[in-house]
Amino acid sequence: MPTVNAEPATRRPILVGRQTAAPNATVTVAPPASRLSLRAPSESVAALSSALGLTLPTKPKTTASANARHALWLGPDEWLVIDETGADLAALLKPVTTFHSAVDVSHRNAAFVVSGKGAATAINAGCPQDLSLAAFPAGAASRTILHKIEIVLFRTGDDEFRVECWRSFADYAFTFLTEAARDA
Repeated sequence: MPTVNAEPATRRPILVGRQTAAPNATVTVAPPASRLSLRAPSESVAALSSALGLTLPTKPKTTASANARHALWLGPDEWLVIDETGADLAALLKPVTTFHSAVDVSHRNAAFVVSGKGAATAINAGCPQDLSLAAFPAGAASRTILHKIEIVLFRTGDDEFRVECWRSFADYAFTFLTEAARDA
């Protein structure tokens, strides 16, 4: 009888080690992170904020960050919470008794960091959003498109963005951003 491996399966990070460096923009695969799709009415925001250790933003294009954890406002009752340390975000919310929906989507997403003075230009090759600092300052985030795919765009600095996309579109997004970075 064959031996069954009792070790749990682990997901390999997608596109690990891929990077593109062009004169004005660099595209790198972001390190693995945990992600949570969070939906809740306004009455639940305080309890959820307390459990997550940051105040959930309540205005369009805003974010909140603390200790490598980021909450991105995506809609009146919707956030994407990203924890760069890989913390179990769903476990943090288990004690919360107010109405909410929290789904771990860590396995679904991949992320890229686009940085450099041409980062906004590279992203704008496929994203119609105004990425000027006046319209989309550091700390801004939104759900938008990159050419043919939906992304969540988070400006982490004046010349740096985090691009979140579904894992199944990761190769497409990376290739698109790489070509755009070379032209930026």
